Amino acid sequence: MNALRTEAAIQARRHTTEEMLDRLRTALAALARDHTPVTVAALARTARVSRTFLYQNQQARALIEQTTRSTRTPPATTAHSHTQPAWKERALNAEHALAQAQREIRTQRTHIAELLGKIRDLEHDLPEGSLQRLVTENTTLKQQARQLTQENQRIQERLNSARQNNRFMDKRIADLEAQLAPYLTAPAPPP
Repeated sequence: MNALRTEAAIQARRHTTEEMLDRLRTALAALARDHTPVTVAALARTARVSRTFLYQNQQARALIEQTTRSTRTPPATTAHSHTQPAWKERALNAEHALAQAQREIRTQRTHIAELLGKIRDLEHDLPEGSLQRLVTENTTLKQQARQLTQENQRIQERLNSARQNNRFMDKRIADLEAQLAPYLTAPAPPP
């Protein structure tokens, strides 16, 4: 039983690997057709495989090597032409990310400055000592809110108790009515 499961798992893994290799072949052909430099990041994106797969799978590495050898220019310019686009692409991505981060930081700083200005304006509009008065009133209101919450809980508990007593009394009245029912519906004895 375990041997069958193991064999099935191995077959599934081989099938998945073959599918990834087929996607890699298609991606390599597309990159070669478009004369796009072959980079691991571009291959991983295009073939929808992980970079780890490209580095660790021997067949994938062989396919990449074969493609790069067949599309390679003369050896004198090879090292420069293949590394240049990868570094250029990384540099452009880094510059773009840096510019975006700087814009976001500038926006955040502007927003913080506006909020600080509003706080300062509010503080300047307050007369002397009013800040302490506001803090004291806030504390008092918090204490009152706490007291009202506790009182509400006590009243709620009393209400629940009253409802339970009312249900008990209704049940007791119903029992007494049931006991009296035969006497009330029986015919009166003759005089």
